[in-house]
Amino acid sequence: MDTNSKLTIELKSHFLRLYNMALIDDSFDVLELQMLYRFGEERGIRKEELDKLFLNPVTHVSEKIEDVNTKIEYLYDLTSMILADGKVEIDELNALKKYCKKFDFLDENIDELASYLIDSVQKGIRKEEIINQLNS
Repeated sequence: MDTNSKLTIELKSHFLRLYNMALIDDSFDVLELQMLYRFGEERGIRKEELDKLFLNPVTHVSEKIEDVNTKIEYLYDLTSMILADGKVEIDELNALKKYCKKFDFLDENIDELASYLIDSVQKGIRKEEIINQLNS
């Protein structure tokens, strides 16, 4: 195994969430798979490491994410996965809202945050732009 692996516990959790999101609509699309690997590539994670994770998703306790930028980055990735096939199924939307709640966003802001993320991804707004807006 690669001792320089960048697949931390936090990232394992993130990729398993993405994988689950891809499976929610009972139609695992090749575009969703390509997106998973692209997200891995962006983070320096090899395809083989992701294959191993998806084939053997070991149950583990995920670390609590404190950084709001990381939360937004992960939610953006999840939203991108939802929209890989061009449509938002109700189960996918509910899962996105569940993750917003899991990431400690206030209940009264979750619907608006989910809508904002879906709208932003549909318009092609990059996650870096959203994060920069939050920090300005």
